[in-house]
Amino acid sequence: MRRAGHKFGTLLVIVGLGTITWVGVTWVWEDPFTSLWQRFQQRELADRYERQADLFRPGILVSGGEAPDFRQAARRYRRSLEEGDPVGRLRVRRLGIDMVVVEGTATEPLKRGPGRYERSFVPGERELVYVAGHRTTYGAPFSRIDRLRPGDSVFFELPYGTFEYRITRHVIVRATDVGVLRSRHREVVALQACEPRFFASHRYIAYAEPVAVTVDGTRYDYTPTSR
Repeated sequence: MRRAGHKFGTLLVIVGLGTITWVGVTWVWEDPFTSLWQRFQQRELADRYERQADLFRPGILVSGGEAPDFRQAARRYRRSLEEGDPVGRLRVRRLGIDMVVVEGTATEPLKRGPGRYERSFVPGERELVYVAGHRTTYGAPFSRIDRLRPGDSVFFELPYGTFEYRITRHVIVRATDVGVLRSRHREVVALQACEPRFFASHRYIAYAEPVAVTVDGTRYDYTPTSR
C-alpha cells in the first residue's frame, strides 16, 4: 500500500508539472497542437475566400469623391454566407493577425479562425459587426486583445471593399450579457474574447469605429453614423 501510494503521488506530481508546463507554453505561444491544425484550416479558407471574392459582383457605382453606398451589396453578400464559409480577411497590426474570418461563432467554426456572429452584420451595412475569437487555443487570434489601444487600426477586407476602423474603447461584461449583441443602428466592429484568459465567465470586447474604405485602389472617408 505504501509503495502504491508513493507511485500515485509521483503520478500526481508528473501530471501537475505537465499541466503547469502546458499552461506556461499556452500563455506565451498558445496551444501548439490546435494552432497547427488551425493554420491548415486558414490556408483552406483563404483559397475559398479568393474564389468567392472573384465570383462576387458588388454592383457598386463609384462616382465623385464620396464613398459609395455599400448597403445593398453588403446585405446581398451576408445573405449568401453559410456557417463555415469564409467572410473576409481581418488584419489587426497590434495583435499581429492577418486571418480569414469564418461565418459563425459555434464551436466548430471558431476552431478555424475568428468568427462573425451570424445575427450581426457585415461592413458596409451601417450596423454592428460582431467578431469573436479564441484566446488560448486554435491559433488564439485574440490572445492579446487587452493590448489594443484607442487609435489602433483594424482592417476588414471583403469582396466589395477594404474597410478601415479605429479602436475607440473596450468593455468587460458577463458572458450572459446578450445586450452587447444588439445593433444600435450604427456601424461599429466589436472584437470579442473570453476574459480572463483560460476562463469564460466574462467577455472582453474592443470596439472600433469606421474611418475609411478602399475600393479598387481608391481610399474614401467612411464615417456612417446611422442607416
